[in-house]
Amino acid sequence: MATAQPTTDVLAEKHRPTLDQALATLRSRAYWSPYPEHPKAYGADGSLDAEAGLAAHRAVLNTRFDLDQPGTDGWTGGEISPYGPELGVEYPHADPDVLLPAMRAGLPAWRDAGPEARALVCLEILARISARTHEFAHAVMHTSGQAFLMAFQAGGPHAQDRGLEAVAYAYEEQTRTPAGRASWSKPQGKRDPLELSKEFTPVGRGVALVIGCNTFPTWNGYPGLFASLATGNAVLVKPHPRAVLPLALTVRTAREVLAEHGFDPNLVALATERPGEGIAKTLALRPEIRIIDYTGSTAFGDWLEANARQAQVYTEKAGVNTVLIDSTDDYKGMLSNLAFSLSLYSGQMCTTPQNLLIPRDGIATDQGPKSYDEVVADLAGAVGGLLGDDARANALLGALVNPDVKARLEAAAGLGEVALASREVAHPDFPDAVVRTPVVVKLDGSKPDAEAAYLSECFGPISFAVSVDSTADALELLRRTIREKGAMTVGAYTTSASTERAVEEVCLEESAQLSLNLTGGVYVNQTAAFSDFHGSGGNPAANAALCDGAFVSNRFRVVEVRRQA
Repeated sequence: MATAQPTTDVLAEKHRPTLDQALATLRSRAYWSPYPEHPKAYGADGSLDAEAGLAAHRAVLNTRFDLDQPGTDGWTGGEISPYGPELGVEYPHADPDVLLPAMRAGLPAWRDAGPEARALVCLEILARISARTHEFAHAVMHTSGQAFLMAFQAGGPHAQDRGLEAVAYAYEEQTRTPAGRASWSKPQGKRDPLELSKEFTPVGRGVALVIGCNTFPTWNGYPGLFASLATGNAVLVKPHPRAVLPLALTVRTAREVLAEHGFDPNLVALATERPGEGIAKTLALRPEIRIIDYTGSTAFGDWLEANARQAQVYTEKAGVNTVLIDSTDDYKGMLSNLAFSLSLYSGQMCTTPQNLLIPRDGIATDQGPKSYDEVVADLAGAVGGLLGDDARANALLGALVNPDVKARLEAAAGLGEVALASREVAHPDFPDAVVRTPVVVKLDGSKPDAEAAYLSECFGPISFAVSVDSTADALELLRRTIREKGAMTVGAYTTSASTERAVEEVCLEESAQLSLNLTGGVYVNQTAAFSDFHGSGGNPAANAALCDGAFVSNRFRVVEVRRQA
């Protein structure tokens, strides 16, 4: 373990401009990213190009992924790609009674380094990850089932953007209070003033636990990981057992950077689990764990919030995302936009629309009035046209992440009248991949027996076209859905100023992020770091937003030392 203090001047020269630009972009909310989205941008300046990235990925398969962590008491693995192949990687299994004290040992030096040094080290970690984006893309693809280009972008630069965003917010929140010593003098009239010297130090809470998800291991994992690390905490990463490799690569990179710059590498560590072990619950209740970041099911998120009382818990859970369709002046654009949103990554995004609320008497469009049945049929046609070519379908859909999604998809056809049946798509490179197009089911919103379907999250390529009596009824159902079930995203289409305002009011009152009249190349289920907030933290779908000041500010406390001057 390295013990020397880091040479932050080198890191400052390399990364301070990036940090400054990130801080400025948080205020402007403009588009910016330091990490290239296009695969062809890599290969220079030491980064891996496509061929080298694939070779690096293949070199990890069927090996032991040694991290030289304290407390390793065995090895575990078992990941199987949603595209079929077994990864064959074995990861260290740790004894928390040994690992957690070792992680805490590095905290004093990490605390004393200060906010800027911590931020610069985090940016170096992100830069190293960015240079290996091609390798990470294959790891994300073969654990989440995302198609390669999506795995490259969402699992690479977009995830790195979210990590950098968290570092920038962490730096900004920690530096609101003056660094070092401040002089305090209170006049006392004819007497000498009262004088004190005061020193303020941001201090992390302790060890943070990141509980990873299967579908977006890096995109959902990086905000909490880097927010906690940048605010002076150690971070224990507990990946989903089917998506270990992307986060294991992240942990290895972080440990290497920490050691190279004089910090204890055990400030970041990996916690993998044996089949059926369920270590997330055990770790979450450990007294050393003071922060928890979790993405996944509502049931376990609720359990964490209720039981991990010693920790600050940040959860992203399930929600029922809804699109209200009242009217449109670009009917073709609306259908095209919705078709893409329903199809991307087989609907396996926490932001994918599930319920489409459509007045049963139809809607006004630039192509004339369209009945409810016409709108649904035309949307089914748009999805079918988008995915009619198998090559394009594979590029958009990816593979179903696990058998539960497949079972849910197959059961959905029995919930109502099928407007668009799901079909099987063969993958030319991976014959064992389970690729399915979306199903669209028509439900009558006035019938109580339909509520069980549309008021529950049906994760996967499943959408319900819910008929409602009027736009006013749609607004009330939207409000009820957000309030009772939560929503990560809300969409609406309307040409009416009063309806637009009414939808805004519902989302403002119920705290849900709203997208209006999207007909081009921006989709309701996509968000941009530094500009869009992912979730609001104000409805049951999530108790935090990615990313804002509240997401980072309670990961540390400012400790004051006063001295007589």
